[in-house]
Amino acid sequence: MNTPDPDQKDSHWEEQVGEKETRKLRARRNRERSVWFGFGTFGVVGWSVVVPTLLGLFAGIWLDRNFPAPFSWTLMLFMGGLMLGCYNAWRWLYYESGVIEEERKNDDEDGEKK
Repeated sequence: MNTPDPDQKDSHWEEQVGEKETRKLRARRNRERSVWFGFGTFGVVGWSVVVPTLLGLFAGIWLDRNFPAPFSWTLMLFMGGLMLGCYNAWRWLYYESGVIEEERKNDDEDGEKK
């Protein structure tokens, strides 16, 4: 009959308590990041795509009316604006994920120093 080692049980329990404590401390430090922060993020990402797309669309319509060409300025500038907007959103999210990762790394380092 194998009986578990009591020291091993205590060690596992201590690790779980330590992880929960770390998560709670991180949540307390990051209180300003609430549900509204998430909605704001969606807003920034949305506008960073919509604005260049609409600018490209309107510029294309104006060019098609004033300078007719065998190709569609509207379609080309619409697609160009959309690609630029997607790049802007990706760049912004990439930057934000780096900031979040840096905060986590700093929190982990602070937890190890205690």
